[in-house]
Amino acid sequence: MRTSAEFSSLNSIADLSKQIVKFKKDDVYSLVYRLIILPLTLPVATATVERAFSAMKIVKHRLRSRMGDDWLNHCLVPYIENDVFDLIPNEIIMQHYQKIQNRLLSL
Repeated sequence: MRTSAEFSSLNSIADLSKQIVKFKKDDVYSLVYRLIILPLTLPVATATVERAFSAMKIVKHRLRSRMGDDWLNHCLVPYIENDVFDLIPNEIIMQHYQKIQNRLLSL
């Protein structure tokens, strides 16, 4: 690969990863390709984790630790992944909660 003309004029790791896929060298050099992809995906993964912890900090601060971890997790998933949940119409969510039976029992 070092003497190949396709790979001699690359300026960045992103260019290298594109060229490896373009010339189908990612199967031949699979470990090298993984090592190249890792630094390219770390900023995205780090931003996602930071967004999740920021959301958790906001919610936990407002509620002052008065809830259980399961309920907090169920509340945080829609808050953090709001781009996915924006695609779900409100009517479907309302119908889902209307079908849930009342959990309170009379004594």
